[in-house]
Amino acid sequence: MTQLIGLTGGIATGKSTVSNILAQAGLPIVDADKIAWKVEGPGMPTTQAIAAHFGPQVLLADGSLNRPWLGHLVFNDATKLAELNAITRMPIQQAILTAIVAAGKKAPRAIILDVPLLFEGGWDHICDQVIVVSAPPAVVLQRLMARNHLDEAAAQARIDSQLPLTTKAQRADVVIDNGQNVDKTRTAVLKWLKTIN
Repeated sequence: MTQLIGLTGGIATGKSTVSNILAQAGLPIVDADKIAWKVEGPGMPTTQAIAAHFGPQVLLADGSLNRPWLGHLVFNDATKLAELNAITRMPIQQAILTAIVAAGKKAPRAIILDVPLLFEGGWDHICDQVIVVSAPPAVVLQRLMARNHLDEAAAQARIDSQLPLTTKAQRADVVIDNGQNVDKTRTAVLKWLKTIN
């Protein structure tokens, strides 16, 4: 029977690294971020609803979302973040569920449901297991500043907008430490993979 494995972690903990290792091992990945980008693509109803709510400045000339502008807006205002989530939640959820069903038709031993806000969105309730990718706070902060070209305050605001990583780790079935090097991470992931029937 196919298992649904939730994969999550804090921002910049290296969840994508673990997702890539699992994909290389042949497991199908349902990537919530990629699905969200499609749902929020140029001309899509969800994108139009975001623009209607936050104003036309949220769109670039090609009709795509001005994500840096929107990110700066919502990650500094919990009310605006909640408003954005209220617009996007249902369309993204529906698209994710459709993708899970499609992946399940191939009858793999497991489907990886890669969702940054897995616990916040309640996705853990439909998963057979949940993996949380973890890294030390100082490492996470430096990675996020470098990756997104943010100053320390902006990076910390994004980290603080999510459920604390320690809380996610406590709720996980498996915690993968990605605070050192990729080889150690890969070893830990492949060791866990052997436990999946």
